[in-house]
Amino acid sequence: MSARASTVTLRAPRAADRTRVAKMVEATGVFRPDEVDVALEVFDDAVAQPGVDYHALGAYDDDRLVGYTCYGPTPCTVHTWDLYWIVVDPAAQRLGVGQSLMAATEDAIRDRGGRLVVVETSSRADYGPTRAFYEALRYGRAAHIPEYYAPADDLIVFAKQLAPPTAETAPYG
Repeated sequence: MSARASTVTLRAPRAADRTRVAKMVEATGVFRPDEVDVALEVFDDAVAQPGVDYHALGAYDDDRLVGYTCYGPTPCTVHTWDLYWIVVDPAAQRLGVGQSLMAATEDAIRDRGGRLVVVETSSRADYGPTRAFYEALRYGRAAHIPEYYAPADDLIVFAKQLAPPTAETAPYG
């Protein structure tokens, strides 16, 4: 696989990518079957009605999906957005694909007036690389709720303030 960040193309995913999303989510080895189902449900909504509830971005090596983010505005907030999913094919991890996806996702959120991105993840040991990824991208730990997902599986919430949009990207500017 040649999926270095410099060789991937970022664009909206298609419904035909659903099987790849399922395979990537399963291949990470950290999600339960019910979580895979939720990932696919959110993916389906994002591609069926882009921008209604969810926005999505795919990273492609040639025409093969190797990474994906899904994000959306948080209801009942003023310009806060949630990152619902990010997944990178394990064969493409540690090549900068996730960083490229996150940078483009943050830019898209900022361009839509977003000011804060919130990410929820697990405290389990197998999520250690995930937490380190967010910390490397300057997401700060904002909350910790013990045994949220299950016994011995805490919720860790990360958040990042985004710089305000420039005059060129401000949605109402």
